[in-house]
Amino acid sequence: MMRSALTSQLFLYLVRILAPGLASAESLPDPPEPPYEFRAAWIATVRNLHWPSRPGLAPSAQQAELRRLFDAAAQSGLNAVILQVRPAGDAFYRSEIEPWSPYLTGQMGQPPEPFYDPLAFAVREAHARGLELHAWFNPFRVLVRVGATNPAVSSQHISRVRPEWVRSYGPYLWLDPGEPSVADYVIQIVLDVVRRYDIDGVHLDDYFYPYPERTNDQQLVPFPDDSSWDRHGRTAGLSRDDWRRRNVDGFVQRLYQAVKETRPTVRVGLSPFGIWRPDHPKGVRGLDAYNVLYADSRKWLQEGWLDYCAPQLYWPTTARDQPFADLLAWWHKQNRPRRHVWPGLNTARAMDWGADEIIQQVRFTRRTPSAGHIHWHLPALLQHTNLLWRLKHELYRDAALVPPLPDSTGPGPARPRLEVGTEPGASRVHLHWQPGDRTQVRFWYLQVLGPEGWQSRRLGSETRSWRVPQARIVCLRAVGPNGRAGPVVLWRRGSVASPKR
Repeated sequence: MMRSALTSQLFLYLVRILAPGLASAESLPDPPEPPYEFRAAWIATVRNLHWPSRPGLAPSAQQAELRRLFDAAAQSGLNAVILQVRPAGDAFYRSEIEPWSPYLTGQMGQPPEPFYDPLAFAVREAHARGLELHAWFNPFRVLVRVGATNPAVSSQHISRVRPEWVRSYGPYLWLDPGEPSVADYVIQIVLDVVRRYDIDGVHLDDYFYPYPERTNDQQLVPFPDDSSWDRHGRTAGLSRDDWRRRNVDGFVQRLYQAVKETRPTVRVGLSPFGIWRPDHPKGVRGLDAYNVLYADSRKWLQEGWLDYCAPQLYWPTTARDQPFADLLAWWHKQNRPRRHVWPGLNTARAMDWGADEIIQQVRFTRRTPSAGHIHWHLPALLQHTNLLWRLKHELYRDAALVPPLPDSTGPGPARPRLEVGTEPGASRVHLHWQPGDRTQVRFWYLQVLGPEGWQSRRLGSETRSWRVPQARIVCLRAVGPNGRAGPVVLWRRGSVASPKR
């Protein structure tokens, strides 16, 4: 009887000591699924619009400026930056084909001194912060001539190497898309970068045939491609406008195929003018990019010659002739091959429009089949402190993964191997991990359940340890270069296991 009573008392004592922990462990939830959304911003280098702040800065100052931009992008909740690396037939990277950019060093063809490779630096710094880096190319604009203080043109510049391909139009020099060898040349430029740099995307904006120039009395100035039209177009059996569109179509198709054959995991994104043609959708007014720029962007989307389309929807939701929501819905209706449609937002106008307008536009994009958007531009976003705070603490509160490539299949990288340590007498948790196999990892996605709820962040693939305060649950996934996330490894009060689902 005495032994039975002692046993019962011991059992009740153990229950009082252990039950709270057991009940707590049973009540802890599985981690929420990561949100998928492309959150990006453009960084222009032409004319030193965004980076570097002026030509000829010391490399250390250039690097410090770019680090600050990337730090701010990551801290605000973005997961990608689109950096202009070929603004005008020049290079922000080591190239054997085109000269160093004058916007970098102040002199075309002059490398940084002391030497560094800006694109290699940018890729490394972006990835370390959990940011994808998309390399932005201008395919046909090859020189910007502004005023009488233009730097000398390098003998390596295409206008000197192949002047028969180049046309002068307005304040620019352009490669003529009607010259068959021009597409070969530009694709060679892009593939050189795809092969040598670990970029996540190739990005082109809306410059194909140039925007129209006019005389002082507002007469339209025709693009000077008579020579290529006479040699290659007149016998093609097409009108001149259709021939120009065919030139651009062929370039877009060949570029996409070439990038995919070279590195299938590199995303190809195009950002056309936001209106394909007036009255599409009904009532829309504005530039006819199909007839003026010879850009049949609807065709590129419908044919699947891109991984994401980023129409520049640079009008407010209240615009009568260019309604944001209607245009966004129209672009998604054209998306037969189920590519991603991630519109460009005119965040540079947020000071005039107010933060609510950009917030509303982001919410519109989240109601579509492929959530995502791009801010024009990163410095404008960072300067609008009210908008930045609301994005960071409301819409971007949870770190997002970039949606996987449209044609990618199969599982992501293997479940990581996770080790967890705790400090005696302290609530901090030390995490150490390794990839689960040899599959390439681009990023880690970390979720932690603490006193204030779930917190999440994207980490670069080189990160292998982290310290978190007061963690009740820790979840870690590996993300591959194609955007696919692998299975989660979960630590829950001293055990490592996968969740039930």
